[in-house]
Order: sequence, then C-alpha cells, then structure tokens
Amino acid sequence: MPRLEPLRTCLGCRGEKTKRELLRYVLDPAGVVVPDLQAKLPGRGAYTCYRRGCVEAAVQRRQFARAFRCEVKDVALQELATQILERMEERIASYLALANKAGKIVSGSDMVMEAVRKGRGVGLVMVAADVSPEIGEKVIFLAGRAGIPCFRFLDKDKIGGLLGKGMRSVVAVEGGGFVASLLNELNRYGNFLDGGAVDEQDPRV
Repeated sequence: MPRLEPLRTCLGCRGEKTKRELLRYVLDPAGVVVPDLQAKLPGRGAYTCYRRGCVEAAVQRRQFARAFRCEVKDVALQELATQILERMEERIASYLALANKAGKIVSGSDMVMEAVRKGRGVGLVMVAADVSPEIGEKVIFLAGRAGIPCFRFLDKDKIGGLLGKGMRSVVAVEGGGFVASLLNELNRYGNFLDGGAVDEQDPRV
C-alpha cells in the first residue's frame, strides 16, 4: 500500500491538509515567527493555509504560541504577510530566471502573441500588472482561446529586470518542467492575495 502523506492542521481555519499543501513556519533563536516556504528550516513547524485570512486568524487568536509551546514574540500581521508575499515573489522570480537561462522564455507583447497564435508550445503567459488595458485584453483573449493559463504578476520594470532586459509587459514560458512549478507558485500567490495573481480568463472565450 502507498504511504499516506502526513496531515497537519491549519492554525487559522483548523482544516487538515497534507504538509505540502500548507505554509510552514518556524521560530528563529530570538522567538520570532519565520515563514518557511521551502519547508527546509530546522525546528518544530507550525502551519497555515496559503490564505491571508488564515494567517490573520492565527495571529489574532495567538495560535503560534500554542503551536510552538513556548514564548513567541508578538506577531505583526502586516509584517508577516509582507514577508510571505516577498518570499513567494522571490520563488516565482527564481523560476522565471531559470527558465530564461534555459532559453524557455519569450518576452514582449508582440513576440508572445505571435508565439501563441502560431502554437509554438507556450505553456504559461504572464502579464505585468501595469500593462496597458488594450495590450492586456488582447493577450488574455489569445491565451484563453488557446487554453493557456494567463496570470498577472509584478510590473514591467521588475519583469524586465528578471530577464536582464528593459521593461517587459508580457512573458511566455514554453511548456516543460518550469511551467508546472510556476503554476503551483502562482496559484499559491493568488490564493494568499484572495484574487491577486489569479488565472485570467477572458469572458469572450
């Protein structure tokens, strides 16, 4: 029989999920709660869902102190939420950088739309949050028609910086291992924001 994955309870909603579905936290030597997105830091772990509401509930009910069974420094919700979002963004950015290094990235709205139209194996499209409405709607429509997941994430300057180029409003990732990892991270990011980097679906499709 296959081994069952261990379950953990979210400190916020009290729901049970597998460890890989939850966000792990540890305490640093000073008693500060630290988000451990890669689940690799040593020490006892505590868990919440990848939702800001669950983190907020855990903070308000002082669940971290109960979970760690020791004195915990006061947890500031906004500070903790900012740390989580920054680390999520770092993980997404690292996958994008790796995909770019491997030659799996197409950037620029015209290049991406051409790749989507011609069926060049695009597995994921990312649109900058500050893209012009006209370009954004065109890209989202084309991606939706082709059945390609399309997300809004970061801004043009940050996306261009990750690729070592000037501003980039649209990026496509070719199908392969990077797509699965990016989809997982982007969905988590969107869940945490309750509608942030969510998959864009064009209503006309």
